Amino acid sequence: MGPIQVKCRCGEKNCPEWAIIEVQGVIEVKSELQNRLETLEIGRLCRPSSQETYTFVIGYHELTGSKVKLKKPLMVLKKVKQSDESQEANPESSSTVELDVIGVIRQKILFKSRPKALITGSKKT
Repeated sequence: MGPIQVKCRCGEKNCPEWAIIEVQGVIEVKSELQNRLETLEIGRLCRPSSQETYTFVIGYHELTGSKVKLKKPLMVLKKVKQSDESQEANPESSSTVELDVIGVIRQKILFKSRPKALITGSKKT
């Protein structure tokens, strides 16, 4: 296999900004939802306009976190397979692979504290 080319068609200053959401622990998904992970809604992420803190509500749990700058930025890449006319004549030849830059990650939202329960026990009357 030859070298893999990485291309950024959007330009350095125009590349979309992405962020990572980091939680401590595991988010478990029910087995019947495993085939829908791409469209699965995990929770609700909010940032009050006057603060630099974020809240992430997952089910009956609320997490509080903050934005942290990464030491080194990360690129988000999409694999693109180029079909070559010579490949059609010789199907055994390897195809060219190219990676497109579709985003840059410069920060993460870190949720490192324990979640707060949003439900309390019911009162007996």
